[in-house]
Amino acid sequence: MHDPTNYWRQIWTIVAKDLAAERHTREMLSAMFIFGTLTTLVFSFALDMRGDVARAAAPGVLWATVIFAGTLGLSRSLAREKQTGCIDGLLLAPVDRSAIFFGKALGNLIFITIVELVLLPLFTILFDVPLLQASVLLVTGLGTVGYTAVGTLLAAIAVNTRAREVMLPILLLPLVIPVLVAAVQAIGGLLEGLTLAQVGGWTRLLVAYDMIIVAVAMVTFDYVVEEI
Repeated sequence: MHDPTNYWRQIWTIVAKDLAAERHTREMLSAMFIFGTLTTLVFSFALDMRGDVARAAAPGVLWATVIFAGTLGLSRSLAREKQTGCIDGLLLAPVDRSAIFFGKALGNLIFITIVELVLLPLFTILFDVPLLQASVLLVTGLGTVGYTAVGTLLAAIAVNTRAREVMLPILLLPLVIPVLVAAVQAIGGLLEGLTLAQVGGWTRLLVAYDMIIVAVAMVTFDYVVEEI
């Protein structure tokens, strides 16, 4: 049995390392912010989204933006470890491999959440839809957890390939379709005036997806990082 205190200390040490590295370089957040903002502006200028059209299309546009911007960060998170040799140090350290996964995934979750906290008010202003409500934030959070978990696992797989920037989206996008569909349908229902209970089927799908992906990642991450 793992000592829970020591296990969480290991996870937080990895998260703190990633936060310190990003604070020093600012390459991940900068790329994600710029891409996400430009994508939002392109959609707002290219599509005449007002009223009912905006409420129907905004959830899909939001999640497409989050997924594409997040993929940039996920790709860099493991590529940076590979280029600097940090991943070798992590694998040689007396740390449980699942702690490495949770540390990397939690760091990625923080970065993607920061980007979402900028995109949500921007979408609210540009598309005139009430995205800044607790139920929408809850659904967005559930979707982000699943997306980040599967993205971190697949980034560890893609980092060992030559075309990792291309390979990661090819592997990731099909697997996040359940998250995309459930999150878009749930947020769309909430914007139409439904309650969280009325979109409960979609939120339960998100919770189930999160639990399954995290369990699969815990089981397989040890084998994945052996090839890095």
